[in-house]
Amino acid sequence: MHISLSHEAGLGLFDSDLHELGKQADAERRRRHGNKAYYTVNAHINPTNVCRIVCPLCAFAAKHHDNKAYVLELDEVLRRADRAVEFGATQLHLVSGIHPDKPYAWYREMIAMLHRTYPHLHLKAWTAVEIAAFAQNTGKNFEYILSDLQSAGLSSLPGGGAEIFNTEIRKKIAPDKIPAEIWLEVHRTAHKLGIPTNATMLFGHLEMPKHRMEHLLELRKLQDETGGFECFVPLVFHPKNTQIEGIAISPQAILQTIAVSRLVLDNIAHIKAYWVTLGESLAQIALSYGADDFDGTVFEERIHHEAGSLAPFGLSEARLLELIRGTGREATRRP
Repeated sequence: MHISLSHEAGLGLFDSDLHELGKQADAERRRRHGNKAYYTVNAHINPTNVCRIVCPLCAFAAKHHDNKAYVLELDEVLRRADRAVEFGATQLHLVSGIHPDKPYAWYREMIAMLHRTYPHLHLKAWTAVEIAAFAQNTGKNFEYILSDLQSAGLSSLPGGGAEIFNTEIRKKIAPDKIPAEIWLEVHRTAHKLGIPTNATMLFGHLEMPKHRMEHLLELRKLQDETGGFECFVPLVFHPKNTQIEGIAISPQAILQTIAVSRLVLDNIAHIKAYWVTLGESLAQIALSYGADDFDGTVFEERIHHEAGSLAPFGLSEARLLELIRGTGREATRRP
């Protein structure tokens, strides 16, 4: 009989030998996925960086008067989707700022327009933070908003906005962002409606291993309840251009966290080596520390690059295949 790791046992993994921890996590990955490592051909579209929320951890958001502020009109969003489809993308990932003047209808029409034009595209759109803002702006509940977006063509939700669930740390890095219980409730509602979602954790800032463990256990608890998380994405914090500069986490601690995630999240199928925040080389190594998914081509990602990610602004499918096969894994494309 399988028994999930307790808080104490999981926390103890952070003090264990990294090599042995990696072997355990890799064995669990192999048990689930054999020699496969997954990827997709995808593009990111960030329609605006104008945001009414101010988060110390964020380098992406801007106010109206900022020089870097921008808004993409719907025809420009469609042009970017056109380019993505031209290079073979099967998935679009849309995340935006909470624009103070753009109504929910603007965000909804974006999904409807993309779905009308490219019905085959998987549209992964709007974080729980955005869904909560749509509900607040319209006076509707989460179920109404998510059902409405689903009818417009929404396929799944990204995991952004989770950051770290611990209340005290959250107050320091994202005091105006929705609390953890609201993030969890949005995802719970999506799962109830049959909308799959990703889960994330931003680490390497002010948190400690105990806070990471609390976060992982909250995700595992919700997954036990709903089964709706498809993938867990450990996101490494990049401090450049944020209010939390000067913090760095070691590659060893990053691999440790990925390995612990694989062992603790025994009810979530996939753990992602998100090369945008890890860099290509460390993402390759992560495939031997419990991760089984390399994400995708990720053309035009902006949020983590604004915070100092030195990874390329997108990889060709050929380069992805080269990176994955270079680890001895069987590159397996997913929708």
